Amino acid sequence: MLYDVIVVGSGPAGLTAAIYVSRARLETLVFAGTLWGGQLMLTREVENFPGFPHGVLGPDLMNNMRAQAERFGAKIVFEDVTSVDFSSRPFKVFVGGGVYEARAVIVATGASPRWLGLESEARLRGRGVSTCATCDAPFFKDKKAVVVGGGDTAVDEALALSNYAREVAIVHRRNQLRASKILQELAFANKKINFVWNSVVEDILGKDRVEGVKLRNIQTGEVTTLHTDAVFIAIGHKPNTDVFKGQIDMDENGYVVVHDETMTSVEGVFAAGDNQDPKYKQAVTAAGSGCRAALDAEKYLQEHPM
Repeated sequence: MLYDVIVVGSGPAGLTAAIYVSRARLETLVFAGTLWGGQLMLTREVENFPGFPHGVLGPDLMNNMRAQAERFGAKIVFEDVTSVDFSSRPFKVFVGGGVYEARAVIVATGASPRWLGLESEARLRGRGVSTCATCDAPFFKDKKAVVVGGGDTAVDEALALSNYAREVAIVHRRNQLRASKILQELAFANKKINFVWNSVVEDILGKDRVEGVKLRNIQTGEVTTLHTDAVFIAIGHKPNTDVFKGQIDMDENGYVVVHDETMTSVEGVFAAGDNQDPKYKQAVTAAGSGCRAALDAEKYLQEHPM
């Protein structure tokens, strides 16, 4: 079957795009992936998504978006895309042994935070372990927090946390920050922020919630314990775009390059969400870009009906 739009991805960007294009009476197929819903499926309480004055659980928010897209007729398939062919229309999307065709495609595969790879990190995710201070800092008012990393993201996280936490420690494997000079100046001037240099996190301590971190000094080998209520991992993100390599233009970090808001280097293929946004990485900005991509795709199909 030839679809009007295939959406690849099922986070806030992908499902918002699906809501808009399916509501516009376009035949819409969403490849949600085997791990659908994006990062919000790993988030307990979301307090900064508009329309929920008392907050909402991340999985509940995504289930609501999914139901809304399905209400308007979007077909959602929980399989992973293995390859694509954007060389000509109709565009081809390969899933397992099948091939699906579409007049337009919206790429909304998001980005995944880089993790330390610790068992305790995965076990305590949502229980004091986070990758988003903008999302979770208010939960740690007057508590202690650790930020792992030394770049712009890490310093931004520490500064955001300092508005709530009583003490923030930046743990960095080097003896100086990699962040921009202005961010470094802000961090060094902030009395709530201190630094643990030349150190890596060997383990995150706690059974049901974060209680501390085990640190190892990479120069001396000394192992110490730092008590904390939260650990924010800020060592970067990886856009989930490997399947599109060679098909659309990306930057050196793998983020999809867009022009005119949502258009990729291939006419008729649009991008939305964190896979083309290395800066904001918020559910509401992803949803907004999904809306833009859907509206652009709808206009494109009106002007290029095949």
